[in-house]
Amino acid sequence: MTRGNQRDQDRLRAQKKAAAGKKTKESGASLAKRQERDAELLREKQKKKEAAAAAAEAANKK
Repeated sequence: MTRGNQRDQDRLRAQKKAAAGKKTKESGASLAKRQERDAELLREKQKKKEAAAAAAEAANKK
């Protein structure tokens, strides 16, 4: 049982390392920019999808 304390110390060190890895390094401003960019891309994608659906519907009516 001479390694008991060493195991506890290693366990604590591993917990600290895991907790440090979970933190995001993005600032609030860059996070907001990324979210806005992603939202704009999704809006464009939705517009393209709606246009394709409208074109397909128009082709079916002819």
